[in-house]
Amino acid sequence: MKAKFGMIGLGTMGRNFLLNVAEHGIAGVGYDLDADKRRLLLDEGKGMPVDTGDDIAGFLAKLDSPRNIMLLVPAGPIVDSVIHDLLPLIDENDLIIDGGNSHFTDTEIREKRLAEKGVGFMGSGISGGEEGARHGASIMPGGRRDFYARIEEILKAVAAKVNGSPCVTYVGPAGAGHFVKMVHNG
Repeated sequence: MKAKFGMIGLGTMGRNFLLNVAEHGIAGVGYDLDADKRRLLLDEGKGMPVDTGDDIAGFLAKLDSPRNIMLLVPAGPIVDSVIHDLLPLIDENDLIIDGGNSHFTDTEIREKRLAEKGVGFMGSGISGGEEGARHGASIMPGGRRDFYARIEEILKAVAAKVNGSPCVTYVGPAGAGHFVKMVHNG
């Protein structure tokens, strides 16, 4: 069985978010340049539906199509570098979700550029730090509504819950998710 959700960036936030996904019974696969971070994910995820790829191609091969790929890497040039590495290997209608603290205008530029190539892009604010990533975060996704619909159930499963309601909602098009996160951070 192939994974339904991928994570690039297995630092504290990415690893914990992917473990949260797997703990909810959703198969996930992760990738990080650092082999120690990949091993840590597998160690902490023993008994859960979680795996890693040794390189980008191996990571992508373990994802169901169309692929849902979240990036939890530092904002700025690293996001663009990861997108650059993914582009030759991904397919039309694959979805890249930037879960970091990117500036909303950068998200809008990336979304337009990737749409021209037939690739989906969403910017999603994630609040709650390490504990939130692992046990339930507040999630603020923005982008095309049809792409949100594709990942909505996954995000609802891993979001924090208040009186049984998940702390996630579609916040609007393009850079809206990162705009809301910027306001939240302020």
